[in-house]
Amino acid sequence: MTPLRSRGATDPRVKQWRRDTPGCRQRVHLNNAGAALMPASVLDTVVAHLERESTLGGYEAADAASEPVARTYVSVAELIGARPRNVAVVENATVAFASALSAFDFRRGDVILTSRNDYVSNQIMYLSLARRLGVEMVRAEDLPEGGVDPASVRALIQRRRPRLVAVTHVPTNSGLVQPVEAIGEICEAAGVPYLIDACQSVGQIRLDVPRLKCDFLSATARKFLRGPRGVGFLYVSDRMLATGAHPLLVDMRGAEWTAADEYTLVDGARRFENWEFAYALHLGLGEAARYALGVDIGEGGRRAAELAAYARERLHAVDGVRVLDRGPSLCAIVTAEVAKCDARAVVARLRERGINANASLRGYAVLDMDAKHAASAVRLSPHYYNTTEEIDTAVDAIAEIARAGCAG
Repeated sequence: MTPLRSRGATDPRVKQWRRDTPGCRQRVHLNNAGAALMPASVLDTVVAHLERESTLGGYEAADAASEPVARTYVSVAELIGARPRNVAVVENATVAFASALSAFDFRRGDVILTSRNDYVSNQIMYLSLARRLGVEMVRAEDLPEGGVDPASVRALIQRRRPRLVAVTHVPTNSGLVQPVEAIGEICEAAGVPYLIDACQSVGQIRLDVPRLKCDFLSATARKFLRGPRGVGFLYVSDRMLATGAHPLLVDMRGAEWTAADEYTLVDGARRFENWEFAYALHLGLGEAARYALGVDIGEGGRRAAELAAYARERLHAVDGVRVLDRGPSLCAIVTAEVAKCDARAVVARLRERGINANASLRGYAVLDMDAKHAASAVRLSPHYYNTTEEIDTAVDAIAEIARAGCAG
C-alpha cells in the first residue's frame, strides 16, 4: 500500500472523492461518525424527488419512482451481503434496533446478553425493558485490551441461556471495533438469536451478514455511509422471518388486515417497515449505498482508519491531551480528552475555525468513560475523502486550545 502521507489531496481518487463532495470546499469535516458529508449524487437524488413531489404530489411522485425505490433494496442488500427481501428501510438506526427488540415476546426473567460498550440508546432500551417487563440485562466482560470477550459471551450463554444477544459493532465514544463475527459463531452454535448494531460500522467496515451470522442488523444512512439524515435500515435473517418475527406494533405496510380479528404478515423484512416514510430519503439511501460500493468499502475504510491512526499519533504528542481509544482493533473514530476542558467548548472553538468535530460525553457511555476517568472527549472521525493536511489543521487547533485553556 502507498504510504498515507503521499496519498493526500493529490491522489487521483482522493481528488475525485473531494470533487464529488461539495462540503469539502467549505469545512474541514471530521464528524463522519455524526453525519458525513453527502456526495453530490446523493444530494441531487434527494432534491430531485422533493421537486417531483412538489409538482406531481407526494403519492404520485412515489408511484413514479417505484423502480428506483425498488433498487434501493437491491443496493443496500449488496452492501451487506444480503438479499433484498431481508432488508427493511426505516426512519433511523434506533427505530431499526427498537423494532428488532420488539419482535421478542420478553417475559419476566428473560435475559438480554450484551456488552459494556453497547450504544447508549440500546442500554436505555434494555433498562426500560427491565423496568417495565422484568427482563434482566447481563453484560459480558471485556478483554484486558478492550472490547467484549467472546469467551465471556460463551460462558454466559451456557450459564444464563439468554433470549437474545445484542452487541454494538463500533461504539459511539471510541474507535473500538468489537469481535462481532466471533460472537456470531458462538450464538449460532448455541441457537441464540443475535442482534448487531452496525450504526457506526456500515460504510467504513465491510459487512457480510452470512459471515456475521446475525439475525438482525441495524444501521443508519447518515454516518460513514454518507447518506441523508432521517433514514436507516434493518436486516432480518430468513431464519428469523420463518419464525413469524415481526415488530410489536406492526402497521398496514407490514401486514394485511384479512378479517375482523385477523392479520397476515407480508413476506420478507418489509413487515418491519411503516407505511409512511420519506421517499426522497429512501432514494438517497440507495444512492449512498451505490456510491459506497463504487468507492469500495474495503479501500475507503482502510484509508479512513489510516487517517484516524495518524490523528492518534499526532494527538499523543500534544501536551494536555489524552487519547482514550483502546482495543485490539481500532477504526476511524478518535477520542481524546483535553485537560481541564469540557469537550463541548473545544468543539465550539473548532467550529469557529471551520473544523467540524463532535463531543462524546460521560452520559453517552457511562461504563467506558468511567473506566477511563473521563467526563468528556473530543471526537474526530475522518473518512476516505479527508486528507492528512486536514488532520494536521485539526490537531494543531486542538493543541492551541489546550495551551490556551478553555477560559483563554
